[in-house]
Amino acid sequence: MTDDQGWDRRSLLRSAAMMAGAAATTPLLGKAAAARAGGTDADALYKAGKFEQAGRAYEEILKKDPANLHAARRRGYIGLLGNKFPDAEKYLNMALKLAPEDKETNYYLGDCYIRQDKYSLAAPRWQAAGEDAYAKWFAAVRGEAYQIHGDIGRVKFAQMDPEPLVEASVNGGPVKRFVFYTGAPYLSMRASVAKEAGLSPVASQKLDFEGGTIWAYYGILDSFKLGGIELRNVPVSWSATESGDDVDTDNDGLIGTWVFYHLLTTFDYAGRQLVLRRRTPEAAGKVRADAARAGAKPLPMWLAREQYLGTTGSFAGATGSRTGPVGVNFGGVGEIAAGMAGETAEQLGVRVDYDRQIGTFAQSHPAVAYPCYPKEIRIGDAVAKEVYCYTNPNAQINVPWPYGDGVDGMGWFSHCFWKPYNITVDFTDMKLYIARGKAA
Repeated sequence: MTDDQGWDRRSLLRSAAMMAGAAATTPLLGKAAAARAGGTDADALYKAGKFEQAGRAYEEILKKDPANLHAARRRGYIGLLGNKFPDAEKYLNMALKLAPEDKETNYYLGDCYIRQDKYSLAAPRWQAAGEDAYAKWFAAVRGEAYQIHGDIGRVKFAQMDPEPLVEASVNGGPVKRFVFYTGAPYLSMRASVAKEAGLSPVASQKLDFEGGTIWAYYGILDSFKLGGIELRNVPVSWSATESGDDVDTDNDGLIGTWVFYHLLTTFDYAGRQLVLRRRTPEAAGKVRADAARAGAKPLPMWLAREQYLGTTGSFAGATGSRTGPVGVNFGGVGEIAAGMAGETAEQLGVRVDYDRQIGTFAQSHPAVAYPCYPKEIRIGDAVAKEVYCYTNPNAQINVPWPYGDGVDGMGWFSHCFWKPYNITVDFTDMKLYIARGKAA
């Protein structure tokens, strides 16, 4: 269960993702997937989010069994989680040699290349993964994507609730109102905005959406300006009904994680603004210094399956507490501070109000959730007590490929949790900084 209400258009094809509580139950890991010669320990470490230890364990397996597809692929994916691209490419290419047609390996390697803006290398991998629209889209990118002009941009929230809105310019045109959400991957916009900007699709696909049908289109945007930061040559998507009308009309578009991981981004909820910086050693040093002055310790961060941010957090209920992998979502719609997998709430004795079920959408599919009130939810020193959350009894802790990535995600932290804080996400060192109050 999540609060994205269908923003992630590609999730319509996959139904769910790691931290969104998917309903898949059986891993599809291939013939070499069975953990042998210590693989059980490696898998247990991986599921618990202990990625560094798990990586070493998979390396030991590969020393004894170089043909172990599961170990090679999983070790490569661990590199990808931490944006350690040489490691990711080394082991994912090892897995690719063992099974060239393996869709999971091709998917991860395709993601590895797009994170580095190596679109010509990404396209054939997405084709092999069965993602034809992505393959055509990325093959059409010419020159350097996400060219950054400007050093810093401060973009005030035009609205905080029910979802944050910021203003941006598309291809030098009049200001548009965009939401942002790190549960969605790429920059997207309404069909009418794309038409006004003169966009033409390079790829398209027909999708099922909330009981109906829409068309998703993919193209390349010349310019996207947020405050003092301008991005040029940006992959972009837009959606339309079969009649060509806009699908969403509450805003003009959505800014997803791909935009933010090209920048050093501060989600300054307390100051009601985005602070966007060019990713330079100097900018990173200033962020670390500001965080230290504010008492914010660097927290681990990983990037899963194209766009999902994760870290280590905790939930507590009447019968206990648990620390482990959690998702972190910035932006998006929702009044909740966090969402919890059903098993998490049950095992920790979290108070759940089963008399007041909530009909919602999980990755654009109907879902039923219930209000719940954990005694405490926490990431680092950021904490909330007895706060309003959701739980979905059908949301599992561990969702394997192809709908998740097999990590034991207890739940996720949402829009309302962050309101007292400013949060900086550093995709170079893969650290998360959470400080109370407005950003410096």
